[in-house]
Amino acid sequence: MWQLPLSSILDNSPWFGLMLGNSRRHWAKFVGTTVLKAWDEENTVQLPPLTDHLPLLIASVISEQTSYWATSPQVRVLTLADVPLKGMYSTLGIDRALAVFGGGTCYGWPILVIDAGTALTFTGADTEQRLVGGAILPGLGLQQSSLAQKTSALPAIEFSQDLPQRWAKDTSQGIQSGIIYTLLAGMLDFIKAWQTEYPQSYIVITGGDCNRLHSYFTKLFPDNNAHLVVDPHLIFRGMVALKTEHGCSQTL
Repeated sequence: MWQLPLSSILDNSPWFGLMLGNSRRHWAKFVGTTVLKAWDEENTVQLPPLTDHLPLLIASVISEQTSYWATSPQVRVLTLADVPLKGMYSTLGIDRALAVFGGGTCYGWPILVIDAGTALTFTGADTEQRLVGGAILPGLGLQQSSLAQKTSALPAIEFSQDLPQRWAKDTSQGIQSGIIYTLLAGMLDFIKAWQTEYPQSYIVITGGDCNRLHSYFTKLFPDNNAHLVVDPHLIFRGMVALKTEHGCSQTL
């Protein structure tokens, strides 16, 4: 299938970036490397038609939605072959590859990216832009929905902005405590292991729950957040980094 050349997208003209995630679609509109706006929409929202004929870069973990746009001449569907990371394996998600490439290009190598989306993923690369590896576990929302759907007595909950009490005295607080404290302990373990190998590395949290998890983490572990930054737009930085050396989208 013919693919729109990257060279025709990332110049000084307007273009769109789209990340098709498991729960939401993430959009950004650019002029060159400058973002004009970024927004999210639920996957339940009807897919919009392409009406303005601007180039569109798509990264997707949902093949069914990708096919909706894939035949359009203004669309480029990114694959692992487009991302200049060394040592990638064939089933690595394009979202993880773009995020770690954007993070490394913008913040420096080595880099560890924690993507707090439907799944919580850890992805690291070394000073040679070579994939070190990573891990995958259910994210905040997926853990909560799994309990609500697979049990008869546990309710669906919403996570509070503040850390819950560890020793809860009601069911809703108990679910929050169990999910949040064990997830944060896991994050700390992976971060410490990474910092042992790469003590000067930046660690970047991205994804839909990045601000919430960063807030929880820094409150619980105030002395363990060196080089820990929040950047919800790493995937779009990765798209820009495919064509530019600096990789840091202005105003993003």
